[in-house]
Amino acid sequence: MISLVEYSKDVKFSKIAHNYGKYWYKFRNNKLSLLGLGLIILFIALAALAPWISPYPSSAGLYVNFANSLKPPSLAHPFGTDELGRDVLTRVIFGFRYSFTLVGVVLGITVIPGVTLGLVAGYYVKRWFSVLIMRMADIFVAVPPLLLALAVASVMRPTLLHVMLAISLAWWPWYTRLVYSQTTTIRNEDFVRAARLMGASPIHIMFSEILPNELGSILTKISLDAGWVILIGAALSFVGLGAPPPTPDLGTMISEGSIYLPNFWWISVFPAIAVVLVILAFNLLGDGIRDMFSSSIR
Repeated sequence: MISLVEYSKDVKFSKIAHNYGKYWYKFRNNKLSLLGLGLIILFIALAALAPWISPYPSSAGLYVNFANSLKPPSLAHPFGTDELGRDVLTRVIFGFRYSFTLVGVVLGITVIPGVTLGLVAGYYVKRWFSVLIMRMADIFVAVPPLLLALAVASVMRPTLLHVMLAISLAWWPWYTRLVYSQTTTIRNEDFVRAARLMGASPIHIMFSEILPNELGSILTKISLDAGWVILIGAALSFVGLGAPPPTPDLGTMISEGSIYLPNFWWISVFPAIAVVLVILAFNLLGDGIRDMFSSSIR
């Protein structure tokens, strides 16, 4: 004989497994989203294995070979070489490391606080701290993220940490507003009222009853925002506010190669294509996640 609690847990786990199977069924039917997921996995693998799979690992650091500078794409250098003789393909592969590190740290810093503040403000709507949270979010939202990141990064020494902090400062309010708008609606649903009548604590209601119903929107936004973080990071590096040389950053590579256009086009074109492909992959993945949670199976 099993207890009622154990039985309810078994039922809950079986429902979760069924839902995951249903979500995966819907996701894998979207070929473009599978393509986006495959590209992201490929780029992450390249970034993780960069020291071992890149053709010229020394090109990612302090390396100069003027005898090999400004070589066009060839079998030896598929993406050509830059003005210092460094292999562009190697620097693009190492550039993925910088981009994904930026995404991981920025979203790691902003998603959890932003979602938590949105839950609290939405659940305790009209309380003084709810109003304070949302007015602070409105102040940050009023300034475009790129301008705010530029302003913050321009007063600090250009490093990876400072770029991350600058972008993070501009990003958390969007998650707060998203979760707040959904929480104010879900808090009045019958299942939330039932949990409240059964004596569930506000923390349990917010994180176990309300938050799971918002995961679709949150995960979709995370995927789409990953592309925006990479784009803003590249923009900051393009204007000289990113990681300092010789860090292989895609935005810096585009900026340094732009002065050699159009004769030596490969120096900036290939890093630019890499940025476009990464952003496209995250957007395709985000579309698939959105459809996975919103559409229904007949």
